[in-house]
Amino acid sequence: MTTPIPEYTTDAFFGLEDKWLQTADGELTHYHELGEGTPILFLHGSGTGVTAAANWWLNLPELSAHGRCIAIDSIGYGQSVVADGTAYGIKEWVRHAVRVLDALGIEKTWIVGNSLGGWLAFQFAIDFPERLLGVISMGTGGAKLTGALKGHSNPTLTEEGIRNTLEMFVVDKSLVTDQLVSLRYQSALNDTASDRLADVVAARDRDRYDLPLDFDVLARLDIPVLLIHGMQDVVIPVSRTWELLNVIPHADAHIFSQCGHWSQVERSAEFNQVVGSYLARHAGNR
Repeated sequence: MTTPIPEYTTDAFFGLEDKWLQTADGELTHYHELGEGTPILFLHGSGTGVTAAANWWLNLPELSAHGRCIAIDSIGYGQSVVADGTAYGIKEWVRHAVRVLDALGIEKTWIVGNSLGGWLAFQFAIDFPERLLGVISMGTGGAKLTGALKGHSNPTLTEEGIRNTLEMFVVDKSLVTDQLVSLRYQSALNDTASDRLADVVAARDRDRYDLPLDFDVLARLDIPVLLIHGMQDVVIPVSRTWELLNVIPHADAHIFSQCGHWSQVERSAEFNQVVGSYLARHAGNR
C-alpha cells in the first residue's frame, strides 16, 4: 500500500530539498539527498526536535563533493511516517537504515553519524558488516546515563527548554539563535503531537543498558573508522572516543578544542575539511 506524502516543506533556513521514500508498508521515510557517487548515509542524533536537516544543513552541501549524501529522518523522528505499532530501539533504527538502502538500491554505504547516529553506525557494523564501507562518528552515543545525559533524557518541551538543550551542545552559545530554537521547537511539537517523543527516548535509554555495543565484535572491524569529538562535550564525554579508539583496530580520531557535542555545527568549516579529506583518502570517489 502506497503511503501518501505529507504536505510538508523543510524551512528555507536549512536550504535542503525534501524527498520521500516508501520503505515499508505504512512507512514513508523523509530524507535529503545531494551529490553523486559513493553512497554516504547520514544518521542524526536524538535531541528534542531533531531532524536530518537540523543536524546536517551545514555539512551536506560541502560533503556532497565526495559522494552521494543521503540524510534521513530516522523512524520516530522528524517527518518520517511510521506504521501503526512501530517499535523503536537501536536495532529497529538500524533496520530502518537498511530498508532505506534497499529501497534506493544501494548495496554498500559509508555512514556518518552524530551521537545516537554514531551509536547506530557501529550497531550497523555489528549487524550488517557486509553493507558497510566505513564509519565516521562524532560524539558516539550509547554511553551510560550520567550528568548532562540525564537532562538530555528528560527534555522540557518549551522554547526555553529547547534553547537550554541546544546550549548544552555547544561552547559558543551565540550559535543558538532565536530562529534555530523556533525551528527545533516546531519540530518538537510534531514529535509531541504524534506521541512519539516519550517512546523514542524510552527506547534509546533502555538500550543503553539492554544493548550496549559489543566491543568483541568491534575489535574485529575491518573498515576505516574516524572518530570525532569536541573536547568540551558535556553530553557524551570525550572518554567515549578514547574507549572506542582502544578497541577498533583501524580507527583514527580527531578532537576539536573549544567545541561541544555539536561539532558538525560548531566547527562546521573545519569539520567538513576533516571529513572531506578522510573520505577523499578512503572512499576512493575523488
